[in-house]
Amino acid sequence: MVVFTLLASTKVMARTSPNLVISTADVKDMRGAIQKDGQFTKAFVASKLSVDEQIAQVITVPLPADGGGGYTHERHKKNYKLMYDAGIVYQLTQDEKYASYVRDMLLEYAKLYPTLPLHPKRKMGKQNPGKLFWQSLNEAVWLVYTSQAYDLILSSLTANEKTEIENGLFRPVVKFLSVESPETFNKVHNHGTWTTAAVGMTGYVLGEQEWVEQALYGLDKSGTGGFLRQLDELFSPQGYYNEGPYYQRYALMPFVTFAKAIQTNQPEREIFQYRDGIVLKAIDTTIQLSYNKLFFPINDAIKSKGIDTIELVNGVTIAYGLTEDSSLLDIARQQDQVILTGDGLKVANALDKNLDTSYKFKSVAFGDGNDGKQGALVVMRQDVGGEQAVLFKPAAQGLGHGHFDKLTWQFYDKGEEIVSDYGAARFLNVEAKYGGRYLPENDTWAKQTVAHNTVVVDEKSHFNANVEMGNANHPELLFFAKNEHATVSSAQIDSAYKGVSLKRTMALINLPRQSKQDHEQSLVVDIFDVNSNEEHQYDLPVHFKGHLISTNFTLATQLTSLPVLGKENGYQHLWLKAQAQPKAGLAQITWLNDNGRFYTSSSIMDGDASLIFSQIGANDPLFNLRNENAYITRKSHAKNHTFVSVLEPHGEYNPSKEFTISAVSKVEALTYKKINNIDLVDIVFSNNKHYLLAVNTTKNNQLNTFSFNGSKYQFDGRFKLFDIKQ
Repeated sequence: MVVFTLLASTKVMARTSPNLVISTADVKDMRGAIQKDGQFTKAFVASKLSVDEQIAQVITVPLPADGGGGYTHERHKKNYKLMYDAGIVYQLTQDEKYASYVRDMLLEYAKLYPTLPLHPKRKMGKQNPGKLFWQSLNEAVWLVYTSQAYDLILSSLTANEKTEIENGLFRPVVKFLSVESPETFNKVHNHGTWTTAAVGMTGYVLGEQEWVEQALYGLDKSGTGGFLRQLDELFSPQGYYNEGPYYQRYALMPFVTFAKAIQTNQPEREIFQYRDGIVLKAIDTTIQLSYNKLFFPINDAIKSKGIDTIELVNGVTIAYGLTEDSSLLDIARQQDQVILTGDGLKVANALDKNLDTSYKFKSVAFGDGNDGKQGALVVMRQDVGGEQAVLFKPAAQGLGHGHFDKLTWQFYDKGEEIVSDYGAARFLNVEAKYGGRYLPENDTWAKQTVAHNTVVVDEKSHFNANVEMGNANHPELLFFAKNEHATVSSAQIDSAYKGVSLKRTMALINLPRQSKQDHEQSLVVDIFDVNSNEEHQYDLPVHFKGHLISTNFTLATQLTSLPVLGKENGYQHLWLKAQAQPKAGLAQITWLNDNGRFYTSSSIMDGDASLIFSQIGANDPLFNLRNENAYITRKSHAKNHTFVSVLEPHGEYNPSKEFTISAVSKVEALTYKKINNIDLVDIVFSNNKHYLLAVNTTKNNQLNTFSFNGSKYQFDGRFKLFDIKQ
């Protein structure tokens, strides 16, 4: 049972304007600021020029006809942004022409909206339909912006104009999004977040406190739905959002915007202190879940989205306004966008004074689920010849946007993806590509397990690609630990496949330097245990970015035609390009990334396992999929198997200056043993370096002793990297 600590109130608030994200006090400060030079003034001038250009055109409020990316869809999006921007310019200039433009557009909407049926391009059974837009989500986003635009010009309107706009537009929209769409309004999902924020903010503007209470606590005000339930259920205690960073970024906007409106109107609710400051934690976690300014692309993610997205710009701005944390200014400077709000003015002034300090990205296991115990999203970071990151995903399913990729991983180095995740199969708002919606291949490829870097059993996806089953089960994070030379994490799950247990341990290592002349050397160690009482086929894909350079085994390559690797569960989209049967021992695959660095994967082979080289693109008649490469280690007719590999960045390729250095792996030998429940990975390099990684993945964090190659070893805690002297 959820216990709400916020102070409830049904008092009707006085209607002052503006009084949402921007207050009357903010307006006074902002009017003064634009009389001086600075980043805030530059942002204002640029916005005013853009608004002036747009309001010179005839107001267009078209009859809805198109899906995402189509003309009418995009026109209504541009309209709400234009109304919002024009409202701000009105407040700062006090020029009535801006308020009049917003008023006239709102009056057009007030005439149109009551006549609208459900959108003609609605997708039955998939999304809740809107009227202005093909799904109600877009309608809620429209209302979040438009309610603020109305708030900004409210003081300029006559009583009759207010009545016409409110009765013709805002009350019908609120009714449609709330009491007529209870399944969305009360849903614990980003659609529900946008909807409750839109209705609650409109409630503040129109003086309808009942709408605010319903937005906070659900239609029946019981707390089983509503904005606060979203805060309770969708974030872990560390501020990780269940659907992953891409949707955390998207959902952040209504969370921070409505929270700011609540604080402005009812500071006694202490919304930014709610649940130990969960909104501020969510903003920081969103930043942490990025690499080289782009979000980690797990689940249904568009890979080009990053920290400069407007949702996080607003989040960072509001967070700085509350905390004055100077490290947030580092992110704000990288975002290079100033928001025309009171908090935006604080950010701009601080940047003008160069008050920013470096933002610190950390190695963190972000607990998943509202209790933080439903698995975790693990981020490992270090700086070795450039910033490196491993993303390890023993996280929960992530609702309908989640992928079937338990225990998958990605690797980033020197600003680039090295071991990659496909993300979503979608061309966002490109109408020619399936109306801008998720492509059919999002289900047939992107969500399927073989599209990720984790074990596939019998060519079937985790949970048989059943979302409900996936949401009901999650991995267990066994541990997350770090020291100066390594960050290590281990997790397991036994419900992805019936009768099969999966356990993965990953380590990001910075090898100790023996002397100042030594080059820095990093490794990613991967130990994947699969156990069953019955025989299965186990496939472990690695989706890599770059050009294949060499292998230390013979390839049987398809030269004149390409067969398809399988028939379903994503395999139908893979061309079989080559096969190999490496001998027992060390199998090495080297590729070259666009960052000019070589990467060698060294794997332990038993002589029976095979390697498959594949490329995405089969059974793709409309060329919807990117043609990316992978290699798959396949172990057939096995009950138990342990995949062990080491990924080694090395060397440099510089075609501009025409030199290549260290293009060959230094890993000379690799062995694996399990002694007394301790995993041992022995790594020998060609330059006489020799290391032994010992990891205790049991549930007991204890003093560990073992014998290896005639010597006794001891370590306390979860792991230790031993430097074996030659």
